[in-house]
Amino acid sequence: MATRDYFAELYVAGIMGDAGWSVYFPKRDVGFDFIASKEVSGCVLIRPVQVKGRYPSEEKTNKVAYGYIGKLSQVHDDMVLALPFFPRDVTGVAPDFIAYMPRRSINLQSSRGYACQPASFVSGSARPRKTYLKYFGSAGLLLMESPNWANA
Repeated sequence: MATRDYFAELYVAGIMGDAGWSVYFPKRDVGFDFIASKEVSGCVLIRPVQVKGRYPSEEKTNKVAYGYIGKLSQVHDDMVLALPFFPRDVTGVAPDFIAYMPRRSINLQSSRGYACQPASFVSGSARPRKTYLKYFGSAGLLLMESPNWANA
């Protein structure tokens, strides 16, 4: 299946830019897709961002937990794992929603890399899980402005 990884990165960067974040792209992508900064209450916040687009196939079945499982080339305490959840037909469409997940919600697995699953997959589409609602959309963007983001 063709994915739109670069589109996902730029889409998330655009949404963050609209929310007042300054976005900086690396010369070489060796880990974080971009770095975002924002001045909040006189303090400059810096958030390294990795974007992992979720693109369900036609064969995808219902799952209680749905998100990202795999390798992360770099991790950082103040990082954001941005998960744009796309519909099955990604041609010309934006993601249904984006989760902005702190490092604390990304768990190291024994054999499969890292796991962060803030959504479920039901009847052909992803849906935020209740316990992770605060990380989705504008609420998630606002939570990123907390000086305690690493412990969110």
